[in-house]
Amino acid sequence: MSNPHDIRIAGAEVSFEPVPFRAPLKFGGRVVDRTQLINAVVTVERRDGSRTVGSGSMPVGNVWSWPSKVTSADEAERAMIAFSKKAAAAVIGAGYGHPIEIGVEQMASYEAIADAVRQELKLDETIPPLARLVAASALDAAIHDAYGRAHGRNSYRTLSKEFLAADLSTFLDVSFRGDHLDRFMLPKPKPRMPLYHLVGALDPLTDADVDKRIDDGLPETLSEWIAADALTHLKIKLSGDDRQWDIDRVLAVDAVASEAQAARGCETWWYSCDFNEKCESPEVVVAFLKAIRERNPHAFDRIQYLEQPLPRDLKVTPDQRVHAAAKLKPVVVDESLVNYEAFLAAKELGYTGVALKACKGHTESLLMAAAAEKNRMFLCVQDLTCPGQSFLHSASLAAWIPGVAAIEGNARQYCPAPNAEWAKRYPGLFDITDGTVTTGSLDGEGLGFAMS
Repeated sequence: MSNPHDIRIAGAEVSFEPVPFRAPLKFGGRVVDRTQLINAVVTVERRDGSRTVGSGSMPVGNVWSWPSKVTSADEAERAMIAFSKKAAAAVIGAGYGHPIEIGVEQMASYEAIADAVRQELKLDETIPPLARLVAASALDAAIHDAYGRAHGRNSYRTLSKEFLAADLSTFLDVSFRGDHLDRFMLPKPKPRMPLYHLVGALDPLTDADVDKRIDDGLPETLSEWIAADALTHLKIKLSGDDRQWDIDRVLAVDAVASEAQAARGCETWWYSCDFNEKCESPEVVVAFLKAIRERNPHAFDRIQYLEQPLPRDLKVTPDQRVHAAAKLKPVVVDESLVNYEAFLAAKELGYTGVALKACKGHTESLLMAAAAEKNRMFLCVQDLTCPGQSFLHSASLAAWIPGVAAIEGNARQYCPAPNAEWAKRYPGLFDITDGTVTTGSLDGEGLGFAMS
């Protein structure tokens, strides 16, 4: 049934912006020192013929979304760029609908687009599902942005039955019959949210860890960052395959944080631990947590949650079950979460939380947020080292979705250059002074912020 609020895509373009890093970021045994932003602009047309423009932005993120033994990082980047171009061309002229309907329809075409890219570039493997979502996420964000602007509303206020007649059973399963997306959103964005600061595996904790200072005016050690930004949430990147190193790293971070927090009179702060799916078994995770608890109970208490410790290829076998670890701390699914089927598989394996990421697309993120809330799971919104506009996409998700307690934003540490122009308009989102981000400003038309 047609809806008078429906849109169709009259035009879509993607462009690419190289972004160098000021410092390398190491995670899951891989190092990133540069990226490219995929910037998308779409023109949507309402049934009355009126047209509106929206925009989206997201890093390519190939190192995270497509780790491979047969496809190099450069090949993966080229393939994802080619995918984003083909996805933009494919969405033009698609039928009328709500951005959720358009997004779900487009996701169904990603496998064919990925196969076309594989043949065109003569790749030895096809683009994996996570990389497809990332490559198309700027486009998907632009469609949601344009839809909100076309109706003079914030996009998060266009998720009710008035705008999207189909309930969530259409996109998830029958348990969502009668549920509409607006039920799982806040009526307005949270005014402020704590910022999760990343402690990468190569990041210096104190001056003793610095071989040569960058000297660009930004903090360089964990101690300096805590003092400068009044941080209360630290995300610790771990190796996953070296338990002793991981234990020592958490305890070292806690020692430095404790001293820095005491100096500023802070008594409460939190950690998340990210293994980037490198642990070989659930037993390794449990042993890690028990060791932290035994050696430093305060550090253990400060761990808020664990990010996906096991490989992204979810298989319902005993060695993939994380129930024991989840009894100690929430365990969130991240790299595996590419669709609702993966959500159900992760839940069966004992995952008790969901990591939402704008880089997987607003459509997919909104649907997974509803699924997690319906199942009373822990929620967090994470970042793909997103600078500039792409960070605002993450911030809007975190601000409008209930239960998300903090927002990750680490481009300010590793690739801050694209933030400069946006910080002039939204200083509270980019210039951190009290450990929080002022997300209440994300209440404008579209995805909440002005394009220029």
